[in-house]
Amino acid sequence: MSQRYRTIQIYLPNGDPTGIRIAELTTSIIRVIEIPRNLVSQFSKTDEANQVGFYFLFGGDKHNEVYIGQSGNLGSRLTQHSKNDDRDWERALAVVSLTNNLTQTHVLYLESISIERAKSCDRYTVINGNGGQRPHTPIPLRDDCDEIHEIASLLMATLGYPVFEPLVDDSKAEEREIFYCTRSGADAKAVYTNEGLVVLKGSRGLLNPTGKSRPDLIKARDRLIERGVIEVQGETTVFTKDWLFSTPSGASNAVAVMPSNGWREWKTFKGVTLDEIYRAEINQKADH
Repeated sequence: MSQRYRTIQIYLPNGDPTGIRIAELTTSIIRVIEIPRNLVSQFSKTDEANQVGFYFLFGGDKHNEVYIGQSGNLGSRLTQHSKNDDRDWERALAVVSLTNNLTQTHVLYLESISIERAKSCDRYTVINGNGGQRPHTPIPLRDDCDEIHEIASLLMATLGYPVFEPLVDDSKAEEREIFYCTRSGADAKAVYTNEGLVVLKGSRGLLNPTGKSRPDLIKARDRLIERGVIEVQGETTVFTKDWLFSTPSGASNAVAVMPSNGWREWKTFKGVTLDEIYRAEINQKADH
């Protein structure tokens, strides 16, 4: 997605930030509506509910799962999901046009590329049984769909659902600083981002820590094994994909499975800690 200034408006029709939320880019006709499952009946009474659009289902116990769909009538389709769907979802995001000009061809194509790009980004587990039906799409319509998808992606990320945002921007690979955690024989690499610390695919951790661990740390690591983020190889663990941790310590704890201060455990190739690069700079500015 191109990097430029954007103005986004978020409207709360009920005045409740945990209820229905409507996000719009001020220069676009695309609107994303976030709908809690218990308010689907309220959404179904709105004009947008009768539109053609595509949608995403999130939530439940497995917060990293998403189902992607499309419909000629979003209100009816989401009502069906709410009443009859055994999937453990709690919030839906519906993407519509303010001018109601999306066609079935648009949304079939948008559903297909959404499934493909969500899988490629690998932030969420896509639980669709297939890849959607990509119809023959003329080049002008395809270009329109790509623009719609870009705007929808931005609005979804703004609402807290960055399905199509890569954890690490590969286009800036030469510029990014790599941090290493080698505690007790671990061999892990990570990148510090706006969201937290991303441990990179292929990083190796400890299966059985040599130091004093804690049951909560072992359980947290085992949950990542159960989810397929980490796999066991002999006496080590290996990250099967890039994985975001909200804190540096959460990342180093998962790698070493021992209590640690991630700000000091993660270091550059030259041995400079994450703390020295980021927090020390903040402290110096505060002193002045």
